[in-house]
Amino acid sequence: MVMYHKHKHVMVKSVILILLMGLAFSLFLSNSTEYSPEIGTPFPEKSLDSEQPISVPDDEDQDEIPLPKKAVPSEPPISAEEDQDQNKPLNKGKCDLFVGDWIPNTSGPIYNESCPSIESPQNCMKNGRPDTGFLYWRWSPRDCSIPRFEPERFLEMMRNKHWALIGDSITRNHVQSLLCMLSTVERAIQVYHDKEYRSRRWHFPSYKFTISVIWSPFLVKAAIYEDQNGVSTHEVELYLDKIDDKWIDQIQSFDYMIISTGKWFLKSAIYYENNEALGCHYCPRRNLTELGFDFAYRKTLRYVMNTLVASDHKGMIFFRTSTPDHFENGEWNTGGTCKKTSPVKEGEIELKEVHKVLREIELEEFEKAAAKASRNGVNLKLLDMVSLSLMRPDGHPGPYRQYHPFEHSKYAKVQTDCLHWCLPGPIDSWNDILMEMVVHG
Repeated sequence: MVMYHKHKHVMVKSVILILLMGLAFSLFLSNSTEYSPEIGTPFPEKSLDSEQPISVPDDEDQDEIPLPKKAVPSEPPISAEEDQDQNKPLNKGKCDLFVGDWIPNTSGPIYNESCPSIESPQNCMKNGRPDTGFLYWRWSPRDCSIPRFEPERFLEMMRNKHWALIGDSITRNHVQSLLCMLSTVERAIQVYHDKEYRSRRWHFPSYKFTISVIWSPFLVKAAIYEDQNGVSTHEVELYLDKIDDKWIDQIQSFDYMIISTGKWFLKSAIYYENNEALGCHYCPRRNLTELGFDFAYRKTLRYVMNTLVASDHKGMIFFRTSTPDHFENGEWNTGGTCKKTSPVKEGEIELKEVHKVLREIELEEFEKAAAKASRNGVNLKLLDMVSLSLMRPDGHPGPYRQYHPFEHSKYAKVQTDCLHWCLPGPIDSWNDILMEMVVHG
């Protein structure tokens, strides 16, 4: 009988022990789902390092570029800077639009790489550029808030008007940006082009609005001996006392003009006045006086601006400063590159010495011309794009001026472009500023 009770007691203990072990094992399995099988630490509810995807309403407009479904590493984070910008006072015409910062812009550009006005070397996304973060920033003046470019309002304001943008390939780059933004309202019709498609004209029929781009890289008369790849067979012949008649003969038909020049003056050139050679810039094989590019640049700007301010032009004339490049470890033809994928802050990149020389001449000659323009009733304004451009080393095509340059080999040697701007890209903000100046002009 005693043995029976002992055996029964042992059996009960065993059953209880088994039940307790089962309960403990069940609890262990339940808790183990909170741990990573790889590192054995709890998964956080939200990663502090990873960025959250940005959601936007569906939009059927094919000219709107959609935000990526998944954030990419170079995409700017959602930032309080956007909210702070909304708290700034609106520009009343006295704010310095050219001093400011690039702030995150989660809505992105208003057009995408499908815009037919984009020339292939600037169509970075179609050419395979892998990062998209450079698309999600916009320029914000430090002391005021300016609205984004409003294509429909701009077109309404420009009914029966004619814009002309005169200069080099950066000017052509700017025209493409403007056309793409306006194409979200109406697609322009091309009505003229020269043989090389460098000078062109477009018309917006619903608004009777015309935009011209005129190829005149020196603004004055020039004989240029180079091919499409920039290979020269002779020094440029530059006539410092003759404005290029491709544009000067038409100025009274232009309601708005943007003139610009710059880096073309660094090329080897022979300078003429009264059809006689004065000297040159970098012509060691010629028996000519070395005058330097700064001599010709100052003389050209002074002559062009003096002509404009004495022209009795009744519209608005903008002089745009030359824009810096971001070549590192070389230049265009010596293997220079630009690999940054986000903007920098003011002061983080210094203007190159040659750009400092160009800029000093530009500002000095503009100041003199502006005083004369004011006395003559000519509306001359400065588009100073140097600072905001200098802070965007990420905005250039780089190797993606070619279509998928590394498709066959990641070591392929390709031409890198750290001068022109991707489209869409930072140059679109120029139109925000331009519209603001027109509105308060």
